[in-house]
Amino acid sequence: MDSVLGIDRRRLVRWGGLAALTPHACRSAVVVLLFTAALVTPSHAAQAAPVNCLAPVPSTTRPGYSVADPNCDLNGTPFQPLTDAGGNPVSKTYTGIEDGAAFRMEVPLNWNGELVVFAHGYRGAGVTVRVDNPDLRAHYVARGFAWAASSYQTNGYDVGQGVRDSHALIAQFARVHGTAARTVYLTGGSMGGHITAVAIEQFRGSFVGAMPYCGALGDAELFDYFLDATVTAAALARVPVRFPLQPPADFPTTFRATVDAIKAALGVEVGRPPNLTPAGRQWSDAVERRSGGERPGFESSFAFWNALKGLTPNNDMPFLFGLYPGLDGGTAGIADGNLTSNRSTWYKLDDHWLPSSDEIKLNLTALRVDHTAQPSPDLSGVPRVHGDPRIPVLSLHNVGDLFVPFSMEQVYATRAGSHGQSRLFVSRAIRATGHCDFTGAELARGFDDLVSWVRTGHRPAGDAILDRRVVARDDFGCRFTVGVRADFVAPACP
Repeated sequence: MDSVLGIDRRRLVRWGGLAALTPHACRSAVVVLLFTAALVTPSHAAQAAPVNCLAPVPSTTRPGYSVADPNCDLNGTPFQPLTDAGGNPVSKTYTGIEDGAAFRMEVPLNWNGELVVFAHGYRGAGVTVRVDNPDLRAHYVARGFAWAASSYQTNGYDVGQGVRDSHALIAQFARVHGTAARTVYLTGGSMGGHITAVAIEQFRGSFVGAMPYCGALGDAELFDYFLDATVTAAALARVPVRFPLQPPADFPTTFRATVDAIKAALGVEVGRPPNLTPAGRQWSDAVERRSGGERPGFESSFAFWNALKGLTPNNDMPFLFGLYPGLDGGTAGIADGNLTSNRSTWYKLDDHWLPSSDEIKLNLTALRVDHTAQPSPDLSGVPRVHGDPRIPVLSLHNVGDLFVPFSMEQVYATRAGSHGQSRLFVSRAIRATGHCDFTGAELARGFDDLVSWVRTGHRPAGDAILDRRVVARDDFGCRFTVGVRADFVAPACP
């Protein structure tokens, strides 16, 4: 796995790499032109020969963008068919670049006629797009499933483009392989989870089942959470904070000074676990409830996430503050206007039904922001997730994730319920601190159970994520977690 966001923790990899792709040595213009013209390459055709990784080529659809060689990973590892113990290929692989996006496909020799489309996560704001393999590549092939994955024509939080490019893989697979898949599943992590949730609603009938994981299933509510984290911290620290809809050029500098004052008041520091003041402990309580409710392992997760540096270029401040939507006017880098709002949000410090005086004070003093834009009903801006899947959806989420918080599952479950679709959504809590920190066994079980659900109609088990008493139990998440993460500190599973 690649490391990303300037953080050397493997569990964060699925939001993609912000590091720019390092170009290889320049090759002749003839070679580059040949590579660009050969849009579909059966990469199994010359397995005995070494793969020469080519430099990125200019995008044909997005001026200023380039497309990385789909035949190689960033580290130079060639993309080739999987093999058995004797070194014999067990699959055929295909690569290419089409319409400004790179793709990879793999078809097992014992193909069952079914296809899995994989949607990758957030790749930052760079201008080189790339494709990589799904986490369950070997599992798909072993089970007889073909898979297909694409870069998107753009980077950034461009969910709509991700939906278009991922859906296009279905027809593209039929052209490249020569045979259409009889059924198609869709899966993706993080922003790829958002793409998955949108695609199954925008393209009814294209997919038979979906497995988002660590997904941003709450569309703009993810950015509301980032807003909440900062304005509650500021209110509890008694430090004024601003949310300019059109941030001036010096706002990042003035915001850093604001964060420095907040850190001192709360007992938070980059690079080390927090030494929380009373106000800092109240902030922890507020963040816990906004990110999914009281649950095991939160204290260690809160310490982990607050010790991390923020996203580039905000890596000089604690992680959550670096995600403040006020830094870009609430546009998420893609929307036309401010998507975030906390106008009607009631911040809780505990689970008592009667608010305390501290809770009332927090809600009276927290900065209030109103949105000027909404998630879009189509594929523009930040697309809306309605929670109306109409096909089986099985999702996994880490309970300690404070990047794309566990509350995203609860948002989706609530929306599905409002559409009478609760029976078509199963959520599984995994006891881990990081973002997209899943074992292969956890993902494989989820996929196998989804396939069985689609084939038999028997709904698999999940966790009662909307019952706060269940979520708060010491054994919450034990049922579907495989293995123990050392940095997730909670009572041991029975």
